[in-house]
Amino acid sequence: MNILIVDDEKQLVSAVSTILKRNNYSVDGAYDGEEGLDFALTGIYDLIILDVMMPKMDGLTLLKILRSKKIDTPILLLTAKSEVADKIVGLNLGADDYLTKPFDTDELLARIKALLRRKDNFNGSELKFFDITLDRDTFTLSCKSEIALGKKEFQILEMLMLANGKTIEKERLIEKIWGFDSEAEYNTVEVYVSFLRRKLSAIGSKTEIRSIRGIGYTLGKKDD
Repeated sequence: MNILIVDDEKQLVSAVSTILKRNNYSVDGAYDGEEGLDFALTGIYDLIILDVMMPKMDGLTLLKILRSKKIDTPILLLTAKSEVADKIVGLNLGADDYLTKPFDTDELLARIKALLRRKDNFNGSELKFFDITLDRDTFTLSCKSEIALGKKEFQILEMLMLANGKTIEKERLIEKIWGFDSEAEYNTVEVYVSFLRRKLSAIGSKTEIRSIRGIGYTLGKKDD
């Protein structure tokens, strides 16, 4: 899952990024409203953490622009204790939740998980596709047996399972998993897909990752 943090407090962005990365999220940071808007409009993020008070463009204006452009990415608004009016305005403009500064990191993580699960219409820790089950809490993949996945393997397979048989472009995988300004190349994705194929085989699954030449990957069922 790829998260964007938009906040002019660089130390806060750095601290929250570290916490999220330890919890296996990919994170990008933007330090003013205009930069945040540029990042958010790419559409590659699964969730945006957005501060209200920022230079160049405030968070509420940014939020309004995103919703007017039909960007429906879940947004968690950060507000100060005294900004009750901003909370109300933000929710009316389309924010999905808010958190008051200073906040507890466990509460932040809980709210992020809740928003991401709501986004996927998903109410548990497991994803299923044909004969495989992916546990989002433990990073384990199971079929006839169980195997642990690395972070990038997990993120790729999660995206493919959520796509439910639709093709995901290689470029989209790179942007979502490695980040918007990543230098990762297509062969990097191919290496991790190769790892995943071996692990699917190791657990006796008949689910396969299919390569769509010149485009990307999709999940399907092996022919008997």
